[in-house]
Amino acid sequence: MIKVENLYKKYGRSAVLQGVSVNFDQPGITAVLGPNGSGKTTLLKCILGLVIPDQGSIYFNGQNIASRHRYRRHLSQVSQTVNFPENLSAHELILMAKDIRPDTTREKELIELFELGGELNKKMRHLSGGNRQKINLLLGLMYDSPLIILDEPSNGLDPLSYLNLKNFLNREASRGKQILVTTHLVSFIEELADRIVFILEGKIYFDGSPFDLISYQKQQKLEEAIASILRPQNQMSHVQNI
Repeated sequence: MIKVENLYKKYGRSAVLQGVSVNFDQPGITAVLGPNGSGKTTLLKCILGLVIPDQGSIYFNGQNIASRHRYRRHLSQVSQTVNFPENLSAHELILMAKDIRPDTTREKELIELFELGGELNKKMRHLSGGNRQKINLLLGLMYDSPLIILDEPSNGLDPLSYLNLKNFLNREASRGKQILVTTHLVSFIEELADRIVFILEGKIYFDGSPFDLISYQKQQKLEEAIASILRPQNQMSHVQNI
């Protein structure tokens, strides 16, 4: 579905992406990992068309996305941080989204999933951080898209909502969806991810399953394997396709 070839991106003198090439072409949940500033969010923003790379190409279903925008109707996005208009209600934001993208939606399912029925008519400025995140998830997931991209989706969620989100993503993956997610929660990765793409200093240092990462790093647990990548003496010097 998504093919990234030799992607470079700089912000000023800072090289954020340095020749990233990766394919996201199989259904399932891929965790895109890396420390802060590694380039993982920039990579996802390039796929979304929100950041234009300095060099390289991105293909969606075999077509270069450069100067195109219609491919975005086939994807859903949940950003880590969203600045909602404080004077609007969630109900009004849903209506605005439908005006922008008049496709079939499933907001009723998500309203029930995240128990938002009593929050829809409240102004955003009156909502708690957790409920704002639920609205963020509702707006990002209400279209039945084959590609879903989520940046730290569990931030601020209570335990029940966190569990419901994990169950929802598992169901979506079982329906053949391609799901890309960034997270700092190792438990989230252990329970959901079929694949890990680890980015370090703008380059891909690992691409494989969680089990393969544990085995390759000769560790007992995933969190230990991830930590071992970040130790300078153990950083891999080339992409690992295991």
